[in-house]
Amino acid sequence: MDAESNGRPSEEETVEETVASPSLTERLVGAGTGGARRMAGATGLDQAMENAVEEAIVRAIESEAVERSMTRIINGPLIENAVRDAMKSPAVEQALMEVVDSELVDRLWARILDSNETQRLIERIAEAPEVRAAIASQSLGLVDDLGRGAARVTRAIDFALERLARRIFFRSRREVPTDRVGVATRALALVIDGVAVNLVMISSTAVLGMIASVLGIDLGNLGGAAYAVGGAVWLGLGSLYLFAFWAFSGQTLGMRFFDIRIEHEGKWVIGPRRAFRRLVGFWLSAIPFCLGFLGVLLRLDRRGFHDRLGQTMVYYINPAGPNQPHLEPVLQPGMDLMDDLVPDEPLISAEKPIDSPQGLPREVRGPGK
Repeated sequence: MDAESNGRPSEEETVEETVASPSLTERLVGAGTGGARRMAGATGLDQAMENAVEEAIVRAIESEAVERSMTRIINGPLIENAVRDAMKSPAVEQALMEVVDSELVDRLWARILDSNETQRLIERIAEAPEVRAAIASQSLGLVDDLGRGAARVTRAIDFALERLARRIFFRSRREVPTDRVGVATRALALVIDGVAVNLVMISSTAVLGMIASVLGIDLGNLGGAAYAVGGAVWLGLGSLYLFAFWAFSGQTLGMRFFDIRIEHEGKWVIGPRRAFRRLVGFWLSAIPFCLGFLGVLLRLDRRGFHDRLGQTMVYYINPAGPNQPHLEPVLQPGMDLMDDLVPDEPLISAEKPIDSPQGLPREVRGPGK
């Protein structure tokens, strides 16, 4: 008899119903799991388990074993290699470039530059002694370079003027090399000294004018006596300036700029007595239309009346050499003479005049002399 005719489900229908509906075991497991979750939630067991797991993780991380492991990883090559590989990655490079070019960085820099801390930092750097010393050193280096360049030119002019003057006064041409300073370099050094003295005078006059205005004194009504007093003060200040620099350093500011120096028997410091005698000779040489300075042009030793009275000589020096030695004696200097180093041959003795045959080396005097 057929199963359909008996009213019972067929075998296929039984299989479909079995597949479509969960089994009794699954229903029991599902019901048990849901009931366990509901019971755990109701009793707080799930929260206790989460706290226990969290505490276990924290203890594991804080344990010495994990700390030693992290130390080994950090000190090892793993992180370094990873960072190096990441930095070589084009993606990382592109990301960093985008960060640098972003507006966020611009706003950050603007905020940093506008901050009071940055301004105070800049002020502290500007006021630092090291920075000021570096700026002063650079400034002095520039002045020294200008002076050396000017000295190379004026030294050539010294020899050119000497040849012209000796031709005008029917003197023979120089045949003996010299390292003594000529008239052009001396004159320009004296001009710089005059500027320095005048600056001091102008500053002093301005201060006196301010004091007089405060006291209500009209300096315009003093007349010619004020000019006479001013001229005397100018001469006194100039004389004091020359005397002090000659006596204690052998160089005025102008002489230092052109790299020349006064000496007596090889000594830079000629002393107050000799400086005073040279100062007297200087003014005596200037009074008769500066005729006392003609010896600088016409004499082979390039000494004026004040040089002979003070028993001093003025030399070209090399400021870059050890102990600032004299430049090598020459007859016709080129434009690169300031770059000469210490001469290989001994210099002419300062005690004997350069135009004396006994004061010259044998190679200059010639054989048999």
